Amino acid sequence: MSAGVRPGQAGGAGQGPPPELASRTIFEESRPGRMAVSLPEPGVPSPGAEALLPAWARRAVPPALPEVGELQLVRHYTRLSQKNLGIDTTFYPLGSCTMKYNPRLNEQIAALPGLADIHPYQDPDQVQGALELFYELEQLLAQLTGLEAVSLQPAAGAHGELTGLMCIRAWHVSRGEAARRTRVLIPDSAHGTNPASVTLCGMEAVPVRTADNGRVHLADLERKLDERVAAFMITNPSTLGLFESELPAMAERLHAAGALVYLDGANLNAMLGVIRPGDLGVDVMHVNLHKTLSTPHGGGGPGSGPIAVRSFLEPFLPVPRIVRGEDGRLRLETDRPQSIGRVKAFLGHAGMVWRAYAYLRAHSGRDLAGVAKHAVLNANYIRVRLRDHYEVAYPGMCMHEVVLSARRQKRLGASALDIAKGLLDRGFHPPTIYFPLIVPEALMIEPTETETRETLDRFCDAMIELAELAARDPEQLRQAPRTLPVRRLDEVRAARQPVLRWRAEPAPADRPPLAEGDACAAASAGVPATR
Repeated sequence: MSAGVRPGQAGGAGQGPPPELASRTIFEESRPGRMAVSLPEPGVPSPGAEALLPAWARRAVPPALPEVGELQLVRHYTRLSQKNLGIDTTFYPLGSCTMKYNPRLNEQIAALPGLADIHPYQDPDQVQGALELFYELEQLLAQLTGLEAVSLQPAAGAHGELTGLMCIRAWHVSRGEAARRTRVLIPDSAHGTNPASVTLCGMEAVPVRTADNGRVHLADLERKLDERVAAFMITNPSTLGLFESELPAMAERLHAAGALVYLDGANLNAMLGVIRPGDLGVDVMHVNLHKTLSTPHGGGGPGSGPIAVRSFLEPFLPVPRIVRGEDGRLRLETDRPQSIGRVKAFLGHAGMVWRAYAYLRAHSGRDLAGVAKHAVLNANYIRVRLRDHYEVAYPGMCMHEVVLSARRQKRLGASALDIAKGLLDRGFHPPTIYFPLIVPEALMIEPTETETRETLDRFCDAMIELAELAARDPEQLRQAPRTLPVRRLDEVRAARQPVLRWRAEPAPADRPPLAEGDACAAASAGVPATR
């Protein structure tokens, strides 16, 4: 998710691009005959593309791609990048997303030719170094989580959830209990991906209430725990930023009932190097490399969500498995009859593996625990500074993130959304809002360990200023943002009906029409187009 920046924040000496260029598309920059690069002849051997592709797969006319010079190309995409707030430009306290800095050293490691230039179809004997990094990261994650076996295949956190649940279901199948164990208990503060993953796995999600202290309601958990339960999915620390201290007791009760414990590892940053989830009774979990281990999010991604499991679940992990032979060399093993099969092409997102490995090696020993401790310290610093200006959702110390509520501001006429929009005008990416769903007007703030006290103070000063503005002139806050390239959008429509391509107007009669479904327009040929 991106958001606009103040004019003058980039572009040199406070000067942004001319207004007529600020919102132009690359198609509008196009002029016939211009080019940024010269491409060699394709070198397709005889008999050519006609013999290689069926007629339905070949274009009747060339695509109407934009024609621009290199300088115009660089300026256009640089202008687009300057419209965004990102972790490299500003504080990005998106709760439950752990938007920590992505170290440049990790990027250099991932760009090494021996890693960046290999191909997934190469013979394992030719890529032993890359396989060694996969293998060693599996061992490091096993040590970090206190679990015995790891698969790096899942592509993201939600994919890790699904993969872990599939392993749990396969284990129940092996015990002849899958037919009756169809329910998964989930706290009502959970990420929305938890019940979605359960549903995709063919099971039923059953919510468990949150108690007055913000933790799992133990009596409600006990009431819903029966022979139909396959697993309990829990996030620890929870999305409320609170540590579930009763997790070992809950795990003991679940195991006695024949169920397993799945940990949503999205908030592992708060426990990194301090507590091992396996020691708390967890059987399966995923690790978000793009959160805890600093690999890039979103457009800088892709993500990666490896899963770690106890040894009795190892036979069910996805194949291929990386194993070391008697000769010391690594090979890929697929003969695993109980495996759930592949869940991802090849071995996973290799570039993220290189980056996460570099991060763990750079933070080995006591320094790794310092990551968690500073993340918790930063969140509590924000909590204390803002507690007189916003309601704190639940009392007491928090862990890696603090959940505030703008209920007080809502009564004055300004909502959590208005606070978020006001932060954009002040150069900050807003926190997560309206989540967890059980907190009215929620503001979920996760500073991570990589931010300085000075940055936290500037953010808190802005939040206090917005609280005072809500009390003094809520209408002004409802008009935010005022300084960005765009104002308030219909965000629901933008999410459900995104405009993802440039559409051409009907072509002139003397010009062949574009093929149905073309993503590129005819702007370069002078054909009017609409967005």
